[in-house]
Amino acid sequence: MKIIPNLGRTLLVITMLITAGSAFAADPAQPATPGAAPTLTSSPLPDTIPLTGVPSVPALSPNEIRITGLGGGNSVPWTIIVLLTFLTLIPSLLLCLTPFARLLVVFHFLRQALGLQTTPTNQTLIGLALVLTFFLMQPVGATIYQTSVLPMQSGRITAMQAVERGAEPVRHFMLHYVREKDVALFVELSKEPRPRDPSDLSMRVLVPAYIVSELSTGFQIGTVLFLPFMVIDMVVASISTSVGMLQLPPVVISTPLKLLLFVMVDGWNLLIGSLMKSFS
Repeated sequence: MKIIPNLGRTLLVITMLITAGSAFAADPAQPATPGAAPTLTSSPLPDTIPLTGVPSVPALSPNEIRITGLGGGNSVPWTIIVLLTFLTLIPSLLLCLTPFARLLVVFHFLRQALGLQTTPTNQTLIGLALVLTFFLMQPVGATIYQTSVLPMQSGRITAMQAVERGAEPVRHFMLHYVREKDVALFVELSKEPRPRDPSDLSMRVLVPAYIVSELSTGFQIGTVLFLPFMVIDMVVASISTSVGMLQLPPVVISTPLKLLLFVMVDGWNLLIGSLMKSFS
């Protein structure tokens, strides 16, 4: 039969291929025999690959931690950190370092004096206070931009120096409106030495004193604003009681009268004008 010789020939070829493969595996550097198929050999990769155009960085010691850009010059990572931190602190800075608190307190007093619960809405009052705060703080913001933001963008100063320079216009603004009584209170509470000049006050003392001063001023303006509307409430209540209108709440009559008075005297113009002049 022809199957047995063919099978024996096939086994012989397989045995020769296995033997040749074992020889190549044992000695990879052995030259190829004539007539054999070419083989691909891979050379070992170098441990380091030289990069052209990239400055070499000195090796760090095991106990050294290096933060890139901590020195002067253009420091993109630190600029991003300062900007993100500033964005998170904007609501607190808005309440503590600007007239926003005084304006909002006065507007809420006005709404309560008129006897209105939801008109104008809280969003409307906050928006109006924000616009007026921007109007009042625009000169301070322009000074901060010229003295700190532009030099930091050009790389002449670092981020911390920009913060120190930007604090000076805000400090000057707060010193102009803070009360001496509140400053003396927080100087005593902080156990700091008595300053010889207002410019020697630290921000730790100046910021809370300014907030208390703004709240006190806002309550004073709100109280004066409340008095004429309270007189209308008392007159309407006395008349309605004297004529025997006990079933009709006095507020039903006094609220339209207060609104009519506020509109006739152009109350918004008078109020906003008085508030803006109080900061001049």
